[in-house]
Amino acid sequence: MRLILKQIKIFLLAVLCALLLAACGEDETISENQMQVYYLSNSETKVEMHPYEMQTNTPEEQLLELLECLQTNPEKREYKAPLDQGFRVQDIICEDGKLQLDMDEAYLALKPITEILTRAAIVRTLSQLETVNLVQITVNGGLIYDTQGNPVNWMSADQFIDNDGNEINTFELARIKLYFASEDGTSLLAAYREKHYSSNTPIERLVVDELLAGPSGQVAGLYASINPATKVINITTKDGICYVNLSEDFLTVVNNVPTEISIYSIVNSLAELSTVNKVQILINGETPSSFSASTFERNLDIVTAWEN
Repeated sequence: MRLILKQIKIFLLAVLCALLLAACGEDETISENQMQVYYLSNSETKVEMHPYEMQTNTPEEQLLELLECLQTNPEKREYKAPLDQGFRVQDIICEDGKLQLDMDEAYLALKPITEILTRAAIVRTLSQLETVNLVQITVNGGLIYDTQGNPVNWMSADQFIDNDGNEINTFELARIKLYFASEDGTSLLAAYREKHYSSNTPIERLVVDELLAGPSGQVAGLYASINPATKVINITTKDGICYVNLSEDFLTVVNNVPTEISIYSIVNSLAELSTVNKVQILINGETPSSFSASTFERNLDIVTAWEN
């Protein structure tokens, strides 16, 4: 299915008209035809879902109906429509469960946090349709990029986690210091990274996830310090000790980086947080006998350079 914006407008005027505009975000009745439409707060700090009763039945009609809701401001004046922020949807392609929305250049003028929340609202709303599993936003046919210069590809609903109640991720900007491996793998180098992250996500988890993602390439001489196949089972912090439970992939060496260096990559990075004094790394819930200690403290003796 490929739909052009002009077709959308004609269809909506003919089929949905005033009934649809009045219904968006107002109907509180729960039924099998009810979906959730996500709107941005005017403060641009969170997204809230509003119940909506669908008026159409076919997949094509329902896609257009939800798009119209996303363009229509809700009754609650403290929220606004994600598709009513000065940019325009130029093209829509929906094939094999993948929905691409192509925006005009005005989309690039959104502030970083606003852009993330806009994506969250669009993806969470449209992926409720049976015909939509993944959503991609492009600008003039090209990929968009996050603040780290990484391309934003296909997105699924589970990338945007619900809070208690009906708000989803409020986003915060964190500046974290990460320790990556040197070229020969025998020492660590530090680099700062700014990242927008969900307030649902513990900052400790953000640090470990960013280490697993590896260096961004914006700072020369940094190399991955942890096997990227490593899975995070869970992370908790109590009484100044951060417990990091990882899969056994962590023990597999990458880039000739010894396990001890990988350990201190995590320890030093987490110890930069005010909430963490020591770190205990577990593998599938247990401390490996090969580790030199059960808990680790920051070790700056193996840090050879500092980058800002």
